[in-house]
Amino acid sequence: MYREETIMLVTITRVINWSILFAFIACFSYQIVYLIAPYIKKEKTHKPLQMHRYAVLIAARNEENVLGGLLDSIRAQNYPSELVDIYVVADNCTDTTAEIAYAHGAYVYERFNRVQIGKGYALKYLLDQISLSDNLEDYDGFFIFDADNLLDENYIKEMNMTFNDGYDAVTSYRNSKNFGDNWISHGYGLWFLHEAQFLNRGRMRIGNSCMVSGTGYMISRELIEKNDGWNFFLLTEDIEFTADCIANGVTIGYCERAEFYDEQPTRLSVSWHQRMRWVKGYFQVYKKYGRQLLSKVGKKGCFSCFDMLMSNLPAFILTMIATFAGLTLTILALLTAQDFTSALLCVGKFTVNTSAAMLVLGIYTTLTEWKHIHMAWYRKIGYMFTFPIYMLTYIPIAFMAMFKKVEWKPIAHGSRVTKTPIRTIAS
Repeated sequence: MYREETIMLVTITRVINWSILFAFIACFSYQIVYLIAPYIKKEKTHKPLQMHRYAVLIAARNEENVLGGLLDSIRAQNYPSELVDIYVVADNCTDTTAEIAYAHGAYVYERFNRVQIGKGYALKYLLDQISLSDNLEDYDGFFIFDADNLLDENYIKEMNMTFNDGYDAVTSYRNSKNFGDNWISHGYGLWFLHEAQFLNRGRMRIGNSCMVSGTGYMISRELIEKNDGWNFFLLTEDIEFTADCIANGVTIGYCERAEFYDEQPTRLSVSWHQRMRWVKGYFQVYKKYGRQLLSKVGKKGCFSCFDMLMSNLPAFILTMIATFAGLTLTILALLTAQDFTSALLCVGKFTVNTSAAMLVLGIYTTLTEWKHIHMAWYRKIGYMFTFPIYMLTYIPIAFMAMFKKVEWKPIAHGSRVTKTPIRTIAS
């Protein structure tokens, strides 16, 4: 009986592992197309170039340490300065953020609201003020940046070319200005490069909608007016905006030649809370838009809806199911005095397989984006092997996000990097 029970336990564990594996394949195998698509030659046609007028929107909360660098990089753009205005909302600030913005020639609005807290509310306030001043129609598009960002000098020029092709929203190539500070900042940076070049670039090539990731994107005035301003206030307002666009048939474009840099957390406690907010925000977005997106899956031109549904959340759920099931079976084996070694080994296979997959992704992204990762070569190689650890920390984060109340909290920035590296994207 003992042997039969042990065999049954091991069998159940193996069935769970294989089921999870097949579920992952069913959910994400389509993304192989995104890896291949950019390397298939395709004729590009562009509309006659128009020099559009833009407003740059920056929501800043106690960002006196980094805001000046962003404003300087905007002023240094290879794009007519008379076609770019800068608006900053100093949101619940207790430092000199507003004064620094004024000194750099920005239009500044100070907001004090301790109830409606978060970037979404700050952006709504800023756009409402621009609209009340009858300045909204002065602009063709609106850039959205975080205060810690830095722009390559050709950023707006490149984004303008993609916007000129008729997109109502355009996102860009997200790099990190503190890539090599430690394994945490590197994990962030490498994932963002993966999102940009191996998801959004492939989506752009085959005509799917791309997805906004936090910051560094542009929205047309027409879309702002259609949405009656900014109305995205969930914990991940960027994902909410993306889901709303896709659910309503708006295609987001991607400009790989428009490169910007932002600062990543270096402390695990800060990273933990930020990513828990992201996961909680994913849950909120799926609750709000899931049914609408699902109803359009399978309809002509709506593959982006399926892509949006598969983005991130299924991976969290499947990973949590695998981990919970595996640990439960192992504990049961221990409590019933069975030989749980075999069961534990089967459970460990999931972790090993996941780590191996993340290692391959990290190596591939590092090698293909080598020139964009600004650190010593031996550190690039070394950090490839810490990337799976960074990704595995999402497992307990996702568990906690399911049951814990999560609120938006500001992240302190203080990177001393004030200039972007030399551009290296080939023509």
